[in-house]
Amino acid sequence: MPDAISSNSVLPVLVLGAGQLGLAVLRELAPRLDPALNPLTVVIAPSSLQSENAADIALVRELKGLGATVVGFDLGKTSTGELADLFRPFHTVVSCTGFVAGKGTQLKITNAALDAGVSRYFPWQFGVDYDIVGHGSHQDVFDEQYDVRLLLRAQNKTEWVIVSTGMFTSFLFEPAFDVVNLERKTIHGLGSWDSRVTVTTPEDIGLLTTEIILAEPRFVDEVVFVAGDTLSYGQLADIVEEVTGETFTREEWTHSILAKHLEGQPEDTMAKYRAAFAQSDGMHWPKSETFNAANNIETVDVKGWLRQRLANR
Repeated sequence: MPDAISSNSVLPVLVLGAGQLGLAVLRELAPRLDPALNPLTVVIAPSSLQSENAADIALVRELKGLGATVVGFDLGKTSTGELADLFRPFHTVVSCTGFVAGKGTQLKITNAALDAGVSRYFPWQFGVDYDIVGHGSHQDVFDEQYDVRLLLRAQNKTEWVIVSTGMFTSFLFEPAFDVVNLERKTIHGLGSWDSRVTVTTPEDIGLLTTEIILAEPRFVDEVVFVAGDTLSYGQLADIVEEVTGETFTREEWTHSILAKHLEGQPEDTMAKYRAAFAQSDGMHWPKSETFNAANNIETVDVKGWLRQRLANR
């Protein structure tokens, strides 16, 4: 079996991506690693590494300040073989790239990790329970996520760990997603007001993912569930009105309504997400049964997140 991350051997770690989630993971993980035993490398887009934009410059400076070696590499445009060559020197690969590189990228990254003989692999599965969702959901990128699981389970050379987090808490309040619109004072219940959803902040995902990476005894070939909050859309509406002190217009978007939205805009990514999250099954799990609950790790719930958001306005 592969060595644990805390072994006295030199076990290099590679993190793919330093966006909202990747940076949250790196801020928690980097200080916990011994640079001599677990040298850390981060892959970002070449354009970000070469950019003169102030935000990109600040990002690279922060990553280097965390003790990471920063590498520019285009994950979307490279072949599986080129990715395997990149991965081969590393013991642990943590993918934080999301879907920005396009369809097929998560399968390509996973195939490359397996071809490279990576000892431990944490795929980009920071989302819903794809085992329950399976194939054929309204959101086609979910199919690829399920295929990644099938691929990992079909082999026994690379250990894998999946961290299931639900959606980002902030996504509930994203105007384009149109569940809670704080400006228009509207709330839409997806599927029904009783449909439930699990959410977690990127900061909590960074903390919990780090704890899971470093846990002893280590997790092996396992899906680990975490949660900041699990609630129904009806409970969400009540929380929003309680925290804001204002009345919101509530509208239930039933499955038939969402299907009509999708028929009119079949390639609309947000319409796909709304239809998918209306299904409820696979979109939630009890917070009481999560890794963070079992280890008494506090996380930010929706009420706490919204209070903080409004205080920082």
